Amino acid sequence: MTSTLPDESTAANEPETLEPTVDVDDTEDEPSALRQVGGAARELVIIVIVALIVCSLLRFFVGQMFLIPSPSMANTLLVGDKVVVQKVTDFQRGDIIVFGDPGTWLRNAPSQKRGPVGNVFEFVGVLPDTSGHIVKRVIGLGGDKVICCDKQGRITVNGQQLDETSYLYRDAAGEQVVSSVTFEVVVPKDRLFVMGDHRDESADSRCHLTDVTPGTRKGETAFAPVDSVVGPTIAIVAPFNRAQRLHRPETFATVPAAAQPAPDQALIKPADITC
Repeated sequence: MTSTLPDESTAANEPETLEPTVDVDDTEDEPSALRQVGGAARELVIIVIVALIVCSLLRFFVGQMFLIPSPSMANTLLVGDKVVVQKVTDFQRGDIIVFGDPGTWLRNAPSQKRGPVGNVFEFVGVLPDTSGHIVKRVIGLGGDKVICCDKQGRITVNGQQLDETSYLYRDAAGEQVVSSVTFEVVVPKDRLFVMGDHRDESADSRCHLTDVTPGTRKGETAFAPVDSVVGPTIAIVAPFNRAQRLHRPETFATVPAAAQPAPDQALIKPADITC
C-alpha cells in the first residue's frame, strides 16, 4: 500500500495570513524631563537624610563640634574657634575638656541664639554647639591635692610643680599671666578641678570655692562633675588658618597619683578669692 504525501502545491497556493502590525512609539519608554528631575530630587533627599543621620550618630557617639565664646582659654583657644571634642576617648590631667555647668558658672554668661533651622543643624552636628557648656583644662582629678601658688607663682599637684609655660597666656610684654587667687584643695570623688589658660579672664574652679548654692555644700560647685564631661578637645578645625591638633602638655606626665583616696567632700582652704 502506498501512502499519499500532502499536496505541497495545494499548501503553497493557500493565501498567507499575516499578523497585523502595531506602531510602537519609542519615545514612551524614555523618561520625560520632569521624571528625570523628580528622580534626581528623590536621590538628593535620600542623600541629605542619610548624611544627617550619619552626622547625628557621629555627634552623639563619636565627636561633637563646639564654638569658643570667650577668651578664658587664650591663647590656646581663641574666641570664634571651632573645636572637636572626642567622646570615645577618656581624659587625663592636662587635657582640655568640655563639660556641663556644675552650678551657676554660666548664670550671667550671654548665650548665642540660633533660628529653627540653625537649631536643627546644631542638633545633628553640622553646626557647632552653642548651648550651656564650658571649656577648661583639667588640673586635678579626684583625690589630687592642688595648691596655688609657690614662690615662683607655680601650681603644685600632689607635690609636683607644674611647668605651664607652654600654654599659659602671655601679656603684651611677654610675661606669663599666673593665678592671682591662692588656694589649697583636695578634689572630691568623681569631680575635677579645672582652670583656664588665661588666668585673668577665666572664672574657673578657683572662683567658685566660696560659692553657696541651694542644696549644695559651700564650694561644692567649684568642681566639675566627671559625668558632665562631654570629652577631651582634640583639635581646632576652624578657622582654617588655626586648624591644628591639641596635645596634653608634658608637665602633667610627671604628676604622681594622689596619696589618699578621693574624699566624698572637697577639702578647701581658700585664702584669697578675688575672681
